[in-house]
Amino acid sequence: MGVVVGLLLGAGLCSVWTAWWAPTTRTRRVDGWSARTQDLLVQAGATGVTPGGLVGASAVVAVVVALLGLAFTRSGVISLAFALLAAGIPAMLVRSRARRRRVALREVWPEVVDNLASGVRAGLSLPEAVAQLGERGPVELRPQFRAFATDFRASGRFSACLDALKARLADPVGDRIVEALRMTRDVGGTDLGRLLRTLSTFLREDARTRGELEARQSWTVNAARLAVAGPWVVLALLATRPETARAYDSVAGVAVLGLGALCCAFAYRLMIRIGRLPEETRVLR
Repeated sequence: MGVVVGLLLGAGLCSVWTAWWAPTTRTRRVDGWSARTQDLLVQAGATGVTPGGLVGASAVVAVVVALLGLAFTRSGVISLAFALLAAGIPAMLVRSRARRRRVALREVWPEVVDNLASGVRAGLSLPEAVAQLGERGPVELRPQFRAFATDFRASGRFSACLDALKARLADPVGDRIVEALRMTRDVGGTDLGRLLRTLSTFLREDARTRGELEARQSWTVNAARLAVAGPWVVLALLATRPETARAYDSVAGVAVLGLGALCCAFAYRLMIRIGRLPEETRVLR
């Protein structure tokens, strides 16, 4: 009897001890660098590339440029400077492609909303209205909606298929549309048609206003980029001369390159910050 009481007392003390020292669970930030980069890759159409793959591509490009620079200039400092600049090329290409696709999709999202509203008015169920966009929707978004139709035929779980569709779209407008459909499916309601019509009107007005602003600021942004790239083009031409390359291998040359790089990076980031239009973020991820 005493053994049983002792075991129960020990178990109780262990429970109290573990309650005070319970392990804390670390929550993963959904808005971290990895998630933002993955969204950027999806928006750029590079769905098969991971954030780690992008970093690996940047490293490969930097190494190749460093070796080429060392072969042509015989200067390790200049080669390292151009390698660091080249490391950002893959990310710049992904951002540029993602920006172009966002501009293209900005024009077709109202059509998506109109097709959904037409399907709902015609008496289609919500899964059928979404699935028919794979055949009748905008060409740019048909693969994503075809994949939704395939998932729904295979599983029949509307909410899970909507989550997969959001991941394939990786777009704030797509998130809003998906969540509106999910809410209508879960709680019911008769205002879905009115909501979709209002959203379509808002998207068209936003696309028109944003297009005008981007057209006005494009020449300023391009001129600023050319001004930032100019000194490095001159450096690349001067580095082909051996005496110039040797001059930059000194302490003063390293200081000049480092200061110039910092000034260019600061000026470019400031220009982008000032001229950047507000972008929607994925709050309904």
